[in-house]
Amino acid sequence: MSCRRPNTVAVVGLGGMGSRMARRLLGAGYQVTVWNRSREKTLSLLDLGALPVHTPAEAAARAEVVITMVSDPEALHDVTEGPAGIAAGAGTSSTVLEMSTVGPAAIERLRSALPERTGLLDAPVLGSLHEAESGSLTIFVGGPRPLFDQAKPMLSELGTPIHAGDLGCGAAAKLVANTAHFDTLATLGEAVALASGLGLSRAVTSQVLAATPLALQAERRQRAIETGEYPPRFALALARKDARLISEAAAAAGVRLKLTPAAETWLAEADELGLGDQDYTALLEAILPRRHRSGILGQGPPGVPTKYDGLIVDLDGVVWRGGAADMIEGAAGAIAAIRANGTQVLFLPTILAALEVPSRQRSASVASLPRRMRS
Repeated sequence: MSCRRPNTVAVVGLGGMGSRMARRLLGAGYQVTVWNRSREKTLSLLDLGALPVHTPAEAAARAEVVITMVSDPEALHDVTEGPAGIAAGAGTSSTVLEMSTVGPAAIERLRSALPERTGLLDAPVLGSLHEAESGSLTIFVGGPRPLFDQAKPMLSELGTPIHAGDLGCGAAAKLVANTAHFDTLATLGEAVALASGLGLSRAVTSQVLAATPLALQAERRQRAIETGEYPPRFALALARKDARLISEAAAAAGVRLKLTPAAETWLAEADELGLGDQDYTALLEAILPRRHRSGILGQGPPGVPTKYDGLIVDLDGVVWRGGAADMIEGAAGAIAAIRANGTQVLFLPTILAALEVPSRQRSASVASLPRRMRS
């Protein structure tokens, strides 16, 4: 990159973040070239004046600065290496701004793939769709200070750039930030689960958490906890990927982590529940499954009778109440599925009556259960 302000930029990867960043650069007067694996994602940007290309190599050949915003290290390898990759088209005056969350190891590999004189900054972002659209991202930048200074005006159109140190430090800083996010959210979920299990009301739980370092997160996540709704900002599947990158980076650096691997297991559980496309805060759904929500919303203290229509208690002490608030169809099949996973279940026949299963269907349902589970 020369000392003057670059005018041409290519954006490779037009998902939710990349497309919004390209739109902001177009609005700031840059000549923007775009490439995405699926061409339909380029169309709205072409209407705003962006120029399409057929390959990442062509994008790099046409621009002074190439921004990559892709999902993971494998996707970065795909768009940067090989005859159609960015490395094949980048020149000695080009600068690559790698803005994905891929970890330090991927940045090291990218540096070795690019021509020696091609500039490289790793500049992952903290923030999501709203911040990308409004230009309020926090951008952690690693690389030579002079190169950072030259890129800063362009990056400032997207948010607040922070020089984190040498190449790879931007990627490292992003993993540190995500570690704090994931660990805090998992800790909040477990604290609420414990409060529920110990019989604390919602009001008391809120008061307790308000007096702890979790106060801000507890307030911010209260609606999600109560409703079980997680509008996507940062996909849980991507958070799970980031947690894996954190574990890998920590292992490579000889750093022992215990909280983050635990948070990673919650993310994995939520992903396997089919919540990968929802916001990463849906990991709370794994920690606080539906059967616990009555407790979260205000279960009475121990010893106060609770009215319910049916009850299943497994040997881990998990209580499932079958009432109007969480009516469950097909109890027999659900119980069989639970047992198939190795969980031993105490079956109370009142649950079938509570679910208002017709008598003929009730008999069939009971008959479908293993003999030792029938009443």
